[in-house]
Amino acid sequence: MHRCLSFLLLSAVFLQLGAMGPAVQVPLTAGQWKTEISRDWDVLGPFPIHAREQHFLSPSFPINLSEPIDYSQSWSSSLADGGSVGWSTARATEEGHLAVSFPQVRWATIRATEGWAALQHHSVLRTTLTVSPPQSAETFGHDAEGPKLVARLQQGSFFTILPALNSNETRPTPEWHYGNIYAMGGDPPQTVTLPVSPSRTEATVYDIFVSGDYEIRLFGDPSAYESDVPVLSIDFSLEVHPPDEIIHVRSQDVSCDFVDGVPFGNTLGIGVHSTSGWWILEHVEALSPADILKVSLLRNIRFAPAQTRTIPLRLTHTRPFYGEKVQIAMKFSSEYHTMTIEVDLPIQQRPVWTNETFQPLKASYLYMDSMPTAFLAIPPKETNVGEPRPPILGLHGAGLDIFDQPLWAESIPRQKTSWIILPTGRTSWGLDWHGPSTQDAWQSVDALSSILKETAAWHAWKLQDNTRVVVVGHSNGGQGAWYVSSRYPDRVVAVVPASGYIKSQAYVPLTQSRSAHFIDPALRAILETSLTPDDNDLFLSNLADTPVLAVHGGLDDNVPVWHSREYISVLKTWNPDANASLKEDPGMPHWYPSVLANEDVQAFLDRAISAIPSPKLNSYALTVAIPAESGSYHGWRIESLLSPGRLARLAVTEHETSIEVRTTNVGIFTIDRHRLHARRLVVDGMSLPLPADKGGNVRIAVNKSPQRSIVASDSARSSIQPSGRMSIALSSRGPFLLVIPDATSGRPLSVATRLAHALNLYHKLDAEIITDDEMMDRAERDTIDAVNLVVIGDVSMDFIKWYMGRRDTPFAIENGSLRLQGRPFIQGSRGAIFLQPNPSHPNSNVVFLLANDDEGLERAARLFPIRTGVTVPDWLVIGTLADSRGAAGLHGAGLWDQHWKWNEGMSWLD
Repeated sequence: MHRCLSFLLLSAVFLQLGAMGPAVQVPLTAGQWKTEISRDWDVLGPFPIHAREQHFLSPSFPINLSEPIDYSQSWSSSLADGGSVGWSTARATEEGHLAVSFPQVRWATIRATEGWAALQHHSVLRTTLTVSPPQSAETFGHDAEGPKLVARLQQGSFFTILPALNSNETRPTPEWHYGNIYAMGGDPPQTVTLPVSPSRTEATVYDIFVSGDYEIRLFGDPSAYESDVPVLSIDFSLEVHPPDEIIHVRSQDVSCDFVDGVPFGNTLGIGVHSTSGWWILEHVEALSPADILKVSLLRNIRFAPAQTRTIPLRLTHTRPFYGEKVQIAMKFSSEYHTMTIEVDLPIQQRPVWTNETFQPLKASYLYMDSMPTAFLAIPPKETNVGEPRPPILGLHGAGLDIFDQPLWAESIPRQKTSWIILPTGRTSWGLDWHGPSTQDAWQSVDALSSILKETAAWHAWKLQDNTRVVVVGHSNGGQGAWYVSSRYPDRVVAVVPASGYIKSQAYVPLTQSRSAHFIDPALRAILETSLTPDDNDLFLSNLADTPVLAVHGGLDDNVPVWHSREYISVLKTWNPDANASLKEDPGMPHWYPSVLANEDVQAFLDRAISAIPSPKLNSYALTVAIPAESGSYHGWRIESLLSPGRLARLAVTEHETSIEVRTTNVGIFTIDRHRLHARRLVVDGMSLPLPADKGGNVRIAVNKSPQRSIVASDSARSSIQPSGRMSIALSSRGPFLLVIPDATSGRPLSVATRLAHALNLYHKLDAEIITDDEMMDRAERDTIDAVNLVVIGDVSMDFIKWYMGRRDTPFAIENGSLRLQGRPFIQGSRGAIFLQPNPSHPNSNVVFLLANDDEGLERAARLFPIRTGVTVPDWLVIGTLADSRGAAGLHGAGLWDQHWKWNEGMSWLD
């Protein structure tokens, strides 16, 4: 799971030498400005936490950065002998690599009882940045306010830069920037503005603080390098960029291979970063070869200060092209001037595959019809004979770049009649194959189908329309195979999950949680509903009659083999005769070359690909937690829940003349009319008269309060419930719209650019930052796109007042303040984050991030669930107590009901 496949083999070397390579730090210049980062770091820790608590706790826990720091003070920590820790020191290499460990802690003793959970810990790291001015005022130029810094933090969670603090001063509220905690390659640049302008006459010193969070999943088990002591291994660097400039970022480019001169896809992407200023892309064209290849913009593209975006280009061709690059010109304009950039996009030419020879093909498409995305496809040996065979959908492990590391493409043997489709899941980590990662997997399948249809020479290898797939995965991808197949069982023929864990809480327990020492059990229960949709064991009823072959090494020290054993045990509880088995390879580790390349797996694949249908159960159950992230099972689909946050289940029994359905927490469900072979449908004991046969789906609404009723009707529209937890907002149908008060709005603009950076870094999701006035113009003209919005600011924004006045929501504005159920909740430094429907497109969402001051906004912004395992339901209110007590410092949390109204049973207020 953590840094799997080849990463696992090198984990010890990475920790000792630094995995990310050199990053020059000192001194750096832009014009005449100079910066220097001290190699000496102060370190405070370790403090026990669980994997995602840093999103609730202050990143500087336990210290308050607004106050002077006493480096002789000690702090309570149960990890240390005597129960307290103080400050220590560490020294970075010249390249900026820092290794932090606490050998005085008796890790082996704690681990003996607490397992891997004992190794999870938090520390605060501090060093200094010195900024020196030009030698003469005449050389300041556009750098009069100081240099723009591009920061890179690898495998740290958050960082901030603050002015050095004298004893009689207070600091501004920190801006906590996201680190690249997964150390993913190709991370976009992150421009950081200094909190106060540096002096023009002397050197100015700033403090840099880093939240250092050790996770077993990221750094691996220290036993891999024959030690008991976990090592936090981070890289931090700063680079100076000139202001008022827009630059090409090659690491963000997206391209496709050309097969015999024909593009294997219809999409290109060009990465661009604005170091400062607002820019608009006005025009784009292919310069060479302009007579063969054409590129066109999908829409106008705007860049906010410090934002990186990948420009989506539609690619067409008039005849085969055999060149090595495509030259593209882009014209940008800002308030002050225009700029033209010419870029060369390298092209990989591939020969047509044959029965004997092939190469993995890099394909491209537009994710959600808007974001350039690439995937790999391995062609079959033979053309179709009769109906096309189901392809294999292969899900890679965490931390694996499928383009730079060929190991995954070589892991699944080439098939005789089936394509192998290898999606990225958005990035090398993605969202653990949940949410947008799942959608990327399915859309890669659809994209390959379209690519093969568009070129006549490839029709012999085309896929079947709406093809089902065989899902295969390893490590995190093995977990993803369980997830994808159990959430969309009707799209899956069979499953081969290798070395997959059950769920995050079973992989590394949350027993060392700081929040758990303070939290109300009722609040904890509501928060943990956010984890329920990812708990694969709860959804195995959906695979009761799907062929499954789980594979696991008997000596796996990464994901213990008991995970796969338990999967099979639970699955066979649902169906003792299930076609589900475990291939446990004695003595084998987490990864080994034959994990998928062996006779048993190939025989299983051959049977699945043969299209011989598996026996269907007469009695089965569909389990759903989030309707918008689940598909159908034998044609049945749950579209809404009576009480979001709880599991919903349809238990179906098919008799010769009737079908009996029992519902649990189901509001609306549908059934494909063609599956209704029986004359009578009985739901919860009530026999239903079915509407006249018009094809399509039958829609059944269940109402159990105040009077029980069940109504069947024709389903002419989709009514999938788009709520249940905050992370559903990541599945936007196009680029996010991040709405801020105005173009110079200080902290809201900063939050928006940092959030846009995180969406790009972790998920390759695009975002456009717009102002309140622009949003209101779209609202009044009813031209709001069917995408997810994130509104950042306070209740003085016109769009917020318009939205609240238009909808009857539990949150409301009264006397200029935000209230929840009539209570004034946004007071002092509190912040709120809550989900509501897009006002023009109810299947999309709005996330409101609101506060009265910078502190409250920072706390709320950190709760946006960029990563898995962040327990954020439909709404939260957070205050200062969370800085030291984590989730226990919340003032309220809950889920809405099925109509976006107050849900008393799933809400908690202090």
